[in-house]
Amino acid sequence: MYQDVLDFWFDDIEPKQWFQKDIDFDNKIITRFGKLHQQAVQSELSAWRHSPKSALAEIIILDQFSRNIYRDQPESFAVDPMALALAQVAISNGFDKELTPTERSFLYMPFMHSESVVIHEEAVKLFRDLGIVNNLDFELKHKKIVDRFGRYPHRNAILGRQSSPEELAFLVEPNSSF
Repeated sequence: MYQDVLDFWFDDIEPKQWFQKDIDFDNKIITRFGKLHQQAVQSELSAWRHSPKSALAEIIILDQFSRNIYRDQPESFAVDPMALALAQVAISNGFDKELTPTERSFLYMPFMHSESVVIHEEAVKLFRDLGIVNNLDFELKHKKIVDRFGRYPHRNAILGRQSSPEELAFLVEPNSSF
């Protein structure tokens, strides 16, 4: 079952689809993986945490699929702490060393999605060691925002958070959100 997630994410779709907003793509994930996502949220996939590939699949479900299934809703970020904790455990088990660089980038993605300055310090190290320049560049951009604001201002409206005047000014700058 976890192989279905990996096959879909790494073989069946184009890499450009990973980060595009596309309702049809979101609906495809909902239809194909919505039930599996709910199982992951309920920790019903805990058996997947014992091998590199299956652990990665659970993290993709929680970290990436949540953003597609709940696009522009608070739930899109609700299980970020769970995805981060699972990624931290996977790394401590050395699972990342058994994955391809592209797979590792998705194992590390929960670090990039964190709103913690401390977590971003680790993320920079992970993405630097990964050696994919584009991923490191994106992490550095994310880190800069979290260092400046302590959070991602583009999430404020979705999460019902009040934006500061500085955050509002930032949000109208070109390339301010991802």
